[in-house]
Amino acid sequence: MSQDFEPEATRRDAGDSESSRASRGWWDRNADEYQNEHGAFLGDDRFVWGPEGLDEAEAGLLGPAGSLKGLDILEIGAGAAQCSRWLAAQGARPVALDLSHRQLQHALRIGGDVPLVEADAGALPFRDGAFDLACSAYGAVPFIADPVKAFQEIRRVLRPGGRWVFSVTHPIRWAFPDEPGPEGLSVAASYFDRTPYVEQDDAGRAVYVEHHRTLGDRVRDVVAGGFRLLDLVEPEWPAWNSHEWGGWSPLRGNLIPGTAIFVCERA
Repeated sequence: MSQDFEPEATRRDAGDSESSRASRGWWDRNADEYQNEHGAFLGDDRFVWGPEGLDEAEAGLLGPAGSLKGLDILEIGAGAAQCSRWLAAQGARPVALDLSHRQLQHALRIGGDVPLVEADAGALPFRDGAFDLACSAYGAVPFIADPVKAFQEIRRVLRPGGRWVFSVTHPIRWAFPDEPGPEGLSVAASYFDRTPYVEQDDAGRAVYVEHHRTLGDRVRDVVAGGFRLLDLVEPEWPAWNSHEWGGWSPLRGNLIPGTAIFVCERA
């Protein structure tokens, strides 16, 4: 399902519909390669917050594992639903949502009883107050043009006091080249340039879009979306992890943060 052209990388504006369309197409084309390359690291039923390998079983960012039993939990950008399977093993009632049909086919391939929903995070097909918790491990948020709109949707489907926890590329990483070696250690761009990163085809149509927000932007988005920020976690690179993943590596991870995890509560 790989594309048969070499996209052009650029920085330009990209709105909601273009970003959503590009994300759906990119993940449908690349889901097989992604799961083949990273499936062993992610596991079939682990909840890993990012390339550093921070595991929810140890971090407890959703709450103590024992407290998850019986809770209705929405995983957004679930991919092959690895995190949802871990939640189900704790006795929770997760729903795995993803924009990509192909990613959800991998969820079916792995198996399990987790309900799968194909939908956009900006238009959730659930009633108000349907869930106790919502979570997303690098799913959806970095690819959304209007995060406040998405956060308001997530707030809508959460019950009062519901927790929303999501991880994204740490904003400081946008100032550095996306390289795991020494060439990725020198500042190459302005941290304050919010222009989206876009890969486009020969006709100028976006085939991949990722949106940069500063750390302050992310905090303001959380508040504007109707949440209180309880914690901001910047995982340190653990000694056991020798895995390279895109621009993430032990070399960079020991010097600059690669992931930011926002722990929020419905206001």
